[in-house]
Amino acid sequence: MMRGKNIMLIGGNSGIGKAIASGLSQAGANLFLYSKSGQGTTMLDTTVDFAEIPGIPEVIDGLVYCPGTIQLKPFHRLAIEDFDREMQVNFYGAVRVLQACFKGLKQSSSPSVVLFSTVAVQTGMGFHASIASAKGAIEGLTRSLAAEWAPNKIRVNAIAPSLTDTPLAATLLSSPEKKEASDKRHPLGRVGTPSDGAEVALFLLSPQSSWITGQILHVDGGLSHLK
Repeated sequence: MMRGKNIMLIGGNSGIGKAIASGLSQAGANLFLYSKSGQGTTMLDTTVDFAEIPGIPEVIDGLVYCPGTIQLKPFHRLAIEDFDREMQVNFYGAVRVLQACFKGLKQSSSPSVVLFSTVAVQTGMGFHASIASAKGAIEGLTRSLAAEWAPNKIRVNAIAPSLTDTPLAATLLSSPEKKEASDKRHPLGRVGTPSDGAEVALFLLSPQSSWITGQILHVDGGLSHLK
């Protein structure tokens, strides 16, 4: 059902983004991959203003924005610059990309946008003030755009994962003891894998989710809602 669809993926060279790219490739989608490093993708720094995105297709059937950060500090040690960095990567970058892609999304017969939040927005967690603030903005943007873009049939949803075993989270899972402790914090007894988030993203991009918009899907092993 994704064969021949033009899908733009921002942040597709590692972690969940890489798993999404793999799944889309297997499904026969036309992939347009971008990342700040440019490794195996087109280079795009979303933290700075840009006139246009290079190589953007005329018709955009799906857009996934999944760059992320993990910066865990006590609140009193967070500088304004820390909050600004989180916002630039997670929120303002998404805004820049969405504005650049709006015209192409309107040209599709079934456009879908997938953004990424975090479990720390739903569930208060110490030392997560900066990332929870930035991703909280993403959740507000998701609901607002879903309403505003509904007349254009553009669906907008977000995925809110918990701790996932990706390169970004390597320091948090760097020993068997840390891994075991993190597993035990989740009701289902384990941290996430890149495929956990990727499978949900693929669902949201597909026609199977054609009546879903404005939602925050919690892919977190039950952490946000269960004890």
